[in-house]
Amino acid sequence: MYERLAGSIREHIQLTNEELDICKTLFQPKKMRKKQYLLQEGDICKYTAFVEKGLLRSFTIDNKGGEHILQFALEGWWIADLYSFFTNEPSQYNIEALEDCELLLISKTSWDRLLEKVPVLERYFRILLQNNLIATQRRLIGAMSETAEEKYLNLINAYPDCLQRVPQHMVASFLGITRETLSRIRNQLATKK
Repeated sequence: MYERLAGSIREHIQLTNEELDICKTLFQPKKMRKKQYLLQEGDICKYTAFVEKGLLRSFTIDNKGGEHILQFALEGWWIADLYSFFTNEPSQYNIEALEDCELLLISKTSWDRLLEKVPVLERYFRILLQNNLIATQRRLIGAMSETAEEKYLNLINAYPDCLQRVPQHMVASFLGITRETLSRIRNQLATKK
């Protein structure tokens, strides 16, 4: 169950088998069923999760009941409310399984112990956080300056597998557009082919 995590780590840093074994002792495996919540708004995010198998989403619900999806997490991705995880403050987000999932969870205490025992992992997590910041900034600029069609095309190019697994109304929510707009864009693109 740790193969994908080991692969993710080794994409960025070199780990010995002994260091990898230490990692395995500090993560706890968790299976989730579709529609089950890993985190609910108002709860404290006790774990950050690595997705070995499945698909999750992080989202918030506004005062009018509208959903706003912040992230999808596929195999090989991490998901959590990092603000809540690091500050122990209540989360503003929900994290829900969109498919049956197999996760590797790590608590804040285990995270600290892991970085103490395997210091080279600080570099791995720094690279992940750096890449996350860059992606977040690009998404923010895109939300402010791109057309709905450009947002959709960028999503298709960046994450084609995700779109095959996510309902269209959730894709629209992630892009910050209406379902009708997404449907119109998809129809226009299909006629251009």
